[in-house]
Amino acid sequence: MNKHVSPQMNRRAFVIGTAAVGAGLALGLDIPFGGPTAVRAADGSPEVNAWVVIRPDDTVVIRIARSEMGQGTLTGLAQLVAEELECDWSKVTTEFPSPGQNVARKRVWGDFSTGGSRGIRTSQDYVRKGGATARVMLIQAAADEWKVPASECSAANSVITHTPSGKTTTYGKVAEAAAKLTPPADVKLKDPKDWKIAGKGLKRLDTPDKVTGTTVYGIDVKLPGMLNAAIKDCPVTGGKLKSYDETKIVGMKGVKKVVKVGDTAVAVVADTFWHAKTALDAMPIVWDEGPNAKVSSASIAQWLSEGLEGGPAYVGNSNGDVTTALAGAAKKVEAVYSYPYQNHATLEPMNATALYTADKCEVWCGTQNGEAAFAATLEASELSADKCDVHKLMLGGGFGRRGQTDYVRQAVLIAKQMPGTPIKLLWTREEDMTHGRYHPVTQCKMTAGFDADNNLIAWHMRISGQSIQFTLRPEGLQNGMDPSTFQGLAPKGDAAFGYSVPNLMIDHSMRNPHIIPGFWRGVNVNHNALYVECFVDEMALAVKQDPLEFRRKLMKDHPKNLAVLEAVADKIGWGKPAPQGVYRGLAHYNGFGSYVAAAAEVSVTDGSRIKVHRIVAATDPGYAVNPAQIERQVSGSFVYGLTGLFYGGCTVKDGRIEQTNFDTYNSMRINEMPKVESIVMPSGGFWGGVGEPTICVAGPAVLNAYFAATGKRIRSVPLRDQNITFA
Repeated sequence: MNKHVSPQMNRRAFVIGTAAVGAGLALGLDIPFGGPTAVRAADGSPEVNAWVVIRPDDTVVIRIARSEMGQGTLTGLAQLVAEELECDWSKVTTEFPSPGQNVARKRVWGDFSTGGSRGIRTSQDYVRKGGATARVMLIQAAADEWKVPASECSAANSVITHTPSGKTTTYGKVAEAAAKLTPPADVKLKDPKDWKIAGKGLKRLDTPDKVTGTTVYGIDVKLPGMLNAAIKDCPVTGGKLKSYDETKIVGMKGVKKVVKVGDTAVAVVADTFWHAKTALDAMPIVWDEGPNAKVSSASIAQWLSEGLEGGPAYVGNSNGDVTTALAGAAKKVEAVYSYPYQNHATLEPMNATALYTADKCEVWCGTQNGEAAFAATLEASELSADKCDVHKLMLGGGFGRRGQTDYVRQAVLIAKQMPGTPIKLLWTREEDMTHGRYHPVTQCKMTAGFDADNNLIAWHMRISGQSIQFTLRPEGLQNGMDPSTFQGLAPKGDAAFGYSVPNLMIDHSMRNPHIIPGFWRGVNVNHNALYVECFVDEMALAVKQDPLEFRRKLMKDHPKNLAVLEAVADKIGWGKPAPQGVYRGLAHYNGFGSYVAAAAEVSVTDGSRIKVHRIVAATDPGYAVNPAQIERQVSGSFVYGLTGLFYGGCTVKDGRIEQTNFDTYNSMRINEMPKVESIVMPSGGFWGGVGEPTICVAGPAVLNAYFAATGKRIRSVPLRDQNITFA
């Protein structure tokens, strides 16, 4: 790509700075869009600004800073830039700038992090301005050539027209001149109602290469002279590597070297991955597993259970006087729920390829956070920022797991011990499954109080369990509290509670087992929505009210929440007779800035085999950049959500995760997938996420329908532990 003089940067300052602002780098950025000297892409084409490169043949290259892992962000961001650019969509292609280039250019592309459903919603403004700025510069370049006012010119479909004379030219012909202009200080963005490219269900740009097998993922990287590494880390978090006997694998085919990786791991480097893995499996390794080896699922559950009964807790949302209201309630309802560890289980296991020399370190990998991977490369290589870079590739699944950089650090540490030789580190499935960053384990106790007229007057919700931020991002804690624990439960903001209750208390007894938690697609809304929406059904039953009517009374002050709930209820035919043997359930939630709801239809055989016939889903993300892609994201999220509900759940024995492969951590099959009907209903005025919000409503909608069918309330998942499965 582009050639620039890289500034010297203190390695530690960059690493710490990236960690400190990694969750919101787009805020307050000073993003330049061009300058008087033309910057060129690798092929020599002029860069109109950091986001737009235009080739002489009118090909438009749009730079995408966020990562693509199947969610469609690449296409959506390109649509936003192309919309303001007024270019020919058929000539659009994309490329990823590297985080090293971003640092060298004073972070011109802003935030590289792709998680929390932020890929579009937190970058839409400045990428649109990037497209609009380039359009203004291209029009100005044409006007200068014609010696006419730019106000007499317009652009459409990559063609600039001088209206009075009818003269035309193309973007490719004036790009060189445009690249040398000073960008305008301000540009006006289109009203979304005038969108012609954005807001449309266009085909994804990355699909053709995936279909033809030409897309390169991290696992596909091949470099001249490259060797392959397999690694084993201590199976118990907190443990260490005690010893290994490499003499036992001397002479094994293809083996080049055995290397210690930090204090906890050992790797074998060989000519092929299979040779490395085979030798590693044959090498005796002794671990010092430490005291965490005594931990089990049962001991964790007991510890969390104790947190439900009192003691200190962080208050995430409260109003009124819950204690007094519950004490005077005419009727009470109480229930305890639980949610397990879940594994990301990406199809492509963790991997990274590193090439280290004394004055340069490069890494090739799929990552959800290019700058975090870059920081890990700096830290592990002990080189300065101008001597490192990370080349982002397509991800074979992310779901939050590839926001972490442990595998990048390992690859660099191995490569440092073999300077000048590219090393591809690939985790086995077993390594990947047992060294994840798991959806946090939690329990929840809820108590509700009603007055004599069956009005809900009090609700106490106590969550006991892990904090993700405590372990992975302690700078995100607020006076010790993890705000992400209260996703969908907060008093306001893009994760606000969707009900109004006169006396409310939602608090968190933080208890952090040694199993490392992580941001698993949907994060805390997964269990929070299940707890809330199943308990709302329990409350409705206790006062003999219809679940929809009961919710309506609590949602008068939450019109957007109510709108998506009403939409799914109407489409599924709530209040009308269901087909014979079919039962319905509802759920709604607010997460990642969007409003979502689901209504499920199920039938149950022998009380243990569930057929999910149909799920109607509604999503209000504010603005819909690609409605067709939103529908696919909703369906895909239900695969993830229903898999977690039926088959997921990781258990702990002897301090380690027991599920090591797909034989014990299953995924739902296509014949088990229900019909999904998506209602995309953007109401405007805000930008919400898409990839993660809807995952959380599938589970409670199905569980509520299961109760309607059987009269049995399920308060813990996965269903496999209760001998319940798909029909």
